[in-house]
Amino acid sequence: MTTAYPDPVPLSSTEHQVQLRRAVIASTIGTAIEWYDFFLYSTVTGLVFAKLFFPHSDPWVGTLEAFAIYAVGFVARPIGAAIFGHYGDRIGRKSTLIATLLLMGLATFAVALVPTYERIGIWGAVILTVLRFVQGVGVGGEWGGSVLMSMEWARNNNSRGLVASWPQFGVPCGLFLANLAVLAFSQMSGDSFLAWGWRIPFALSLILVAVGLYIRLGILETPTFSKLLAEQKIDRTPMLSVFREHPKEILLSAFARMSEQAPFYIFTAFIFSYGIGSLHVSRDFLLTAVLAASVLSFVSIPVFGHLSDQIGRKNMYLIGAVVTGVFGFIYFAMVNTGSEPIIFLAIFLSLVPHDMQYGPQAALIAESFTGRLRYSGASVGYQLASVIAGGPAPLIATWLYSTYHSATAIAVYILFCAVITVIATALMTDYTGKDISGEYSAQ
Repeated sequence: MTTAYPDPVPLSSTEHQVQLRRAVIASTIGTAIEWYDFFLYSTVTGLVFAKLFFPHSDPWVGTLEAFAIYAVGFVARPIGAAIFGHYGDRIGRKSTLIATLLLMGLATFAVALVPTYERIGIWGAVILTVLRFVQGVGVGGEWGGSVLMSMEWARNNNSRGLVASWPQFGVPCGLFLANLAVLAFSQMSGDSFLAWGWRIPFALSLILVAVGLYIRLGILETPTFSKLLAEQKIDRTPMLSVFREHPKEILLSAFARMSEQAPFYIFTAFIFSYGIGSLHVSRDFLLTAVLAASVLSFVSIPVFGHLSDQIGRKNMYLIGAVVTGVFGFIYFAMVNTGSEPIIFLAIFLSLVPHDMQYGPQAALIAESFTGRLRYSGASVGYQLASVIAGGPAPLIATWLYSTYHSATAIAVYILFCAVITVIATALMTDYTGKDISGEYSAQ
């Protein structure tokens, strides 16, 4: 039997469905735009930044230095989660989402204007670091709001996995757009792309932000937050309260993401430096392969989100973690054959184990927190993984390969992440199909 979210202002079934569609579309498109910004930086880091901002370093050292700046964005994400989580639970999901979109878009546009080492020396890398930090703050606050904007409009408790997976769909969308933009402008003749062509995709972010703002301004606040507001149940210090009331849920959410997030950035960011430097395949070949992988995710993320409504959030997630732990060895065995068709297939399939977790992940984490603290709790739990998984992953992969000269060491690291995920997920409570619109204490 399903339970409906209560609406503070009664809406007809048709009106509610219209608002649900608008919320899902606004969340998905807005998230795609923000992840375009974030992934664009990731892609260009492996291709351009080491050469332009650390030109006097050994190639692998320069790559490490470039990925260190890249990792700053992940360190900033929990800070963004704390800031925007607080305001998301205080003033609402909609207003906060508009602020994160502006912050992210303007920081990305500014990257297009940063002078290289040749012009201002090390200060170019310093400015990049600051802008990457701002990007991280913006995307850190984005995820929780976009997921809740969709999920809290879902009347049917047995469809939350599918509904909440659509903002997750924005990730492969952003990955696709970022790689497509880089691929398109990398066709420029001579060294034009390295000289100035890489800046154009960053500048285009300004147009995408305008589109995202137009869409997000047209949606209503979620029924759950509106109900909390009407009943005067808004917490004055949601961030402090969520750490006091839900410390276990925050930690488990972070550790549950280890095998989803760390391999993702190995498969979509580290592969560019590894593929060009060690496998000796072309930049365009790698961009095309990652593009194809992101298109496959368009289908697999909502499919696995829907499956989690059928077999349970935890069950789906655990299957994905186990598959990821095994797939790391298969992936590097395939890419190390040196055969371009096999390398392409490995990259094309690389995001499926990730999607088995990413599809149900939004609902799994968000359901763990009570309504009045959900933006804060879900955001912080989700984004803490950026510090322990996503940010360090390309750095760790680069260090492991340069130290052991074997990709097997990276596969072992992926397996280690999977083991942590399995333990953390097993300890989480599964709220699949249960009413989460009211106040409760997670057990």
